[in-house]
Amino acid sequence: MEVYPLVSVITVNYNQSIVTSRLIESLLMLSYPNIEIIIVDNGSEKESSSWLKEKYPSVIYIRSDENRGFAGGNNLGSRNASGEFFFYLNNDTEVPSGFLEPLVRFMLENASAGMVSPKIKYYQHPNIIQYAGFTKMSSFTVRNSAIGYKSEDNGDFDAIMETHSIHGAAMMIRRELFESVGPMPEIYFLYYEEHDWAQMAKLAGYKLFYHPGSYILHKESISTGKNTPLKTYYINRGRLIYTIRNYKSWKLALSLIFQIFVSLPKNTFLYLCKRETANMKAYHMAYSWIAHNYKTIIKTRYNP
Repeated sequence: MEVYPLVSVITVNYNQSIVTSRLIESLLMLSYPNIEIIIVDNGSEKESSSWLKEKYPSVIYIRSDENRGFAGGNNLGSRNASGEFFFYLNNDTEVPSGFLEPLVRFMLENASAGMVSPKIKYYQHPNIIQYAGFTKMSSFTVRNSAIGYKSEDNGDFDAIMETHSIHGAAMMIRRELFESVGPMPEIYFLYYEEHDWAQMAKLAGYKLFYHPGSYILHKESISTGKNTPLKTYYINRGRLIYTIRNYKSWKLALSLIFQIFVSLPKNTFLYLCKRETANMKAYHMAYSWIAHNYKTIIKTRYNP
């Protein structure tokens, strides 16, 4: 007899209630019979999302008066969730009706699995892969790569496998992991928090998996767009936070030397050549924030 534990599907909305409503519509068509949908409005300013609660009365709607960032919004949803499993889903995604069953079945059959992400494909190009697992994070550049990125979904990435990290756009975790390891680290606000959380889970003894038996469609553009100053600031700040929280002794020293004495001058030069002064200022602001908050970041390190 099939078992259907409660799954809490959590998504964060910020000024994109129409996009979020389309996700809700796809979730309401799921074949999985035991879910709760939790929408966290993350301090939307440009529009009201309260109509989502009126249109979808079965949805648990939580309003935060401030933008708590990616981690903070998802953590708020988690603290109001009742499920045995939490599934975090970007609001700019849509899902096929049967995407949950393979993931739940896998988690029930594999007690060591703490986190799992499905295959992620592009909404506008549903036969092109965005994510089929992650490579190991480089301790120098503090970057990883999505396996299968921009590859055709031709069967080459259809094996379940352990992965070095899960994908923040679509990830399932056990409630017990949230309770034992703790919530997603909120010091990041944007970028790198899911990779840090994955590291915390591994240190606590959990395994991470990529499961191609399930997929979601992500509305992120298949073409890499020009970085905005906001993205430049938070992704570089996040990379440095991750470095300080996850590396120690000689690894920490070498990584910081590389980022300060190689990446910083190189990228400054490139921004100047491209006349991207706003991005250059955002990039330097990220390093400045780290310099002023280094000791605080050290204190937030995870110690299982």
